Amino acid sequence: MNELPQQLVNGLLLGSMYGLVAIGYTMVYGIVQLINFAHGEIFMTGAFGALTVYLYILPDGTSMAIALPLMLVGAVMVSVIVAVGAERFAYRPLRNAPRLAPLITAIGLSLALQQAVWAWYPDATSALTFPEIPGGPFEIGNVTIQTGDVFLLVAAPISMAFLGYFVMKTRTGRGMQATAQDPDTAKLMGVNTDRIIVIAFALGAAFAAIGGVAYGLKYGQIDFRMGFLLGLKAFTAAVLGGIGNIYGAMIGGIALGIAETLATAYIADIPGMDKFGSNAWADVWAFVLLILVLLFRPQGLLGERVADRA
Repeated sequence: MNELPQQLVNGLLLGSMYGLVAIGYTMVYGIVQLINFAHGEIFMTGAFGALTVYLYILPDGTSMAIALPLMLVGAVMVSVIVAVGAERFAYRPLRNAPRLAPLITAIGLSLALQQAVWAWYPDATSALTFPEIPGGPFEIGNVTIQTGDVFLLVAAPISMAFLGYFVMKTRTGRGMQATAQDPDTAKLMGVNTDRIIVIAFALGAAFAAIGGVAYGLKYGQIDFRMGFLLGLKAFTAAVLGGIGNIYGAMIGGIALGIAETLATAYIADIPGMDKFGSNAWADVWAFVLLILVLLFRPQGLLGERVADRA
């Protein structure tokens, strides 16, 4: 029990990263009812965009106080360009096609982005070192917070506050709500639905890029395969919170992160369950939670906010 506060904080941090990526899944699905399985690779390209800025644009020895904001800008730019390009050239031509067509396209795009990053970074066959924020860990009572996690502690709540304000208080945000409710009626009311869809892809990509930078700072390394599994977990978080619900995406991510961390930490203490508490089983318990939610509350924790369309 003495470890419980630490494990809860670890789960909160991990879940916040899942939530940042899950927002992209839930926004795109809420507006165009597309499961963008390439979104995990959008997250990955953001991390590599940040690393590219650090290695090839900034002078050697640049302080992280200066480098980190510029890396974040580079990450967001790369992710947004990739996501908007995917929407324009891969998904928009298939908008009225059967739902299986864009789903297969998303899987193909995911593989293509992995190979593109591998070709750009030949050394990416193994994990690449990500720059670290200097300084030691912070002690708060019995809880230790690593320096790399500080960025996530700051970025996640700011991102959610911005998204909540944007969606609820701005004209574009209200246009997004109208398009999610009924795109045909929204178009008749003067809403440019194509522009709204592009903005949804761009916003989701920006949050995924922030998550990619947070991943690199947290673990100290990145590789071109990192987006596949984390993307699946982020999609799990979106379903867990209620697909189409932006607040549910973050809550689902936090719930998933805490469940995964607690399962890894405590299941090993149960007699006869020691092997099921290893890190190798952490991914399994995440999907066990998804199965339970789909069985007993398929609409998610906060409920699905996608209107039934004729």
